[in-house]
Amino acid sequence: MQGPCPPDPERAAEVRRRFGEEARAARPDLAALCLLVGAAADGGLDEAGLDAAQMELDRLAGQLPFAPGGPRAWALALADLLGGRYGFHGSAGDYERLESSLLHEVLRRRRGLPILLSVVWMEVARRAGAPVYGVALPGHFVVGFGPQEQQVLADPFDGGRLLSEADADLLVAGATGAPLDPSMLTPADPLDVVLRVLNNVRAWAASRPERTDVALWAVELSLLLPSHPARLRYERAQLLVQRGDFLQGAAELEAYAEVVTDVDETAAERVRGQARAARALLN
Repeated sequence: MQGPCPPDPERAAEVRRRFGEEARAARPDLAALCLLVGAAADGGLDEAGLDAAQMELDRLAGQLPFAPGGPRAWALALADLLGGRYGFHGSAGDYERLESSLLHEVLRRRRGLPILLSVVWMEVARRAGAPVYGVALPGHFVVGFGPQEQQVLADPFDGGRLLSEADADLLVAGATGAPLDPSMLTPADPLDVVLRVLNNVRAWAASRPERTDVALWAVELSLLLPSHPARLRYERAQLLVQRGDFLQGAAELEAYAEVVTDVDETAAERVRGQARAARALLN
């Protein structure tokens, strides 16, 4: 699967501008950020499509029962609505599709990666007034309801199945080989959720050398987040060189070398060598 076609350069620049603004807002809107990730991937997602996705989240929230009770009642209501009535879930094959990381496509297909299905659960539940948040377990994102001492976990990838502590421990052990640590159950910050979504997109593109276009926009959006790994600047420079923008790529490699020179002079010199090699490709 090659995935959707990207937008034209003017639209792509507008999407990046709006993504950066939303990421710096006092209270970043998780749904808006995830939909802008979709707009960076899919040139067919216009303003009407963005609005339609938000309205679909509103519509689904309107079908939840009013204040069903405590955390467990909320989790069961979401599982019944989204996992049961509407069939939102995931499977192994969804990891092979870029659409599984795009919120508008997940809403359309009702399939996706654990983190995107969790975004659907969170955004629908939040609109209905539920005490909901994301829980970034290693290797498998889930949702939590209620305060930590009464926390109820649900797995949207499995249709919203409620998870016992033993279930969560098994998920973590399967991903890391280590036991569940209580610190893993704390609510995930929305911007960390978005960075993890973009990391998934970058991982998808990394296994497809012909899709450096996808890798590039995912890195560029990641760099607009207030907190991101510095090494992403190096990754962007490498992608520019791979895509034939040798001059810009070399300039960014040199800028990255300046950043790391005080920490690791050997690494900085190696990056400067890569910049020289990129410039030589112009001759």
